[in-house]
Amino acid sequence: MLETRRIEAFLDTLRAERGAADNTIDAYRRDLEDASAFLKARNVSLIDAGERDLSDYIRDLTDRGFASSTVARRLSALRRFFRFLLGDNERADNPTSRLDGPTPRRTPPDVLTREDMKRLIEAADGPEPADIRNTCIVEMLYGAGLRVSECCEMPLSALPAPGATTLIVRGKGDKERIAPLGTPAMNALHAYKQVREQFLPKGAIRKKAERYVFPSRGAEGHLTRRRLAQILEGLAIKAGVDVARVKPHAFRHAFATHLLSGGADLRAVQLLLGHADISTTQIYTHVVADELRDLLETAHPLAAHG
Repeated sequence: MLETRRIEAFLDTLRAERGAADNTIDAYRRDLEDASAFLKARNVSLIDAGERDLSDYIRDLTDRGFASSTVARRLSALRRFFRFLLGDNERADNPTSRLDGPTPRRTPPDVLTREDMKRLIEAADGPEPADIRNTCIVEMLYGAGLRVSECCEMPLSALPAPGATTLIVRGKGDKERIAPLGTPAMNALHAYKQVREQFLPKGAIRKKAERYVFPSRGAEGHLTRRRLAQILEGLAIKAGVDVARVKPHAFRHAFATHLLSGGADLRAVQLLLGHADISTTQIYTHVVADELRDLLETAHPLAAHG
């Protein structure tokens, strides 16, 4: 089918020219397929869709209760797709050029406190190989601010060279960044290296699994996001921290917020997180600002007269 072939050609271009990660490609594919299904019900091909067709689709997303951020992302996917068709001379116009989408609101994340993190790290501590691995995982997520996929899929080649204390992380868009490790993270990594062999599977998958810092017996050869979430849920229960708040990405949020509240420069945190745009990093300043406001209201001598 022509439409399917053009979508795949567009996705191949994103991979080749922009170095888009697999997760990004999958998100674009889902977004375009959803728009295609909506239009197909109206006997309209996505490739031939007009401005009104797409405007109706955007309105339908809102009517279905999608968050403004999701609607904005899907409109962005459509804009890129039609720019691709325009560039390949398959369209003479871009039907998304005059479409207005919602402005996504970035809400500050619910950040785990330093006390929460202390309890989670203590919950991971133990003599068993799984305890040692889990401690290392927590230190990688919180001590280096890694994304979940960066942690799960981390290759052995990313680990610090002898005498060094920095990870070489390959993040979104296949871009590399340096992630310094503190003493607790280095100690956890050293301890885990001594037991890592026990997590390597046997059989044909072993060769594939040997490439990863956190190997697994699954088909991927490395720890999956689902399994990582299960590990963290177990730690939350053991630590007495609300399970709903202990998501894998919460450790990255805590890493950034605790750095900023400790006086770190916003640009430095941007580099450590691997954010392409500093506006993405600025969301964490809202959390810090709220902390400072609370401090002012409780500690300032004039607070009682407000």
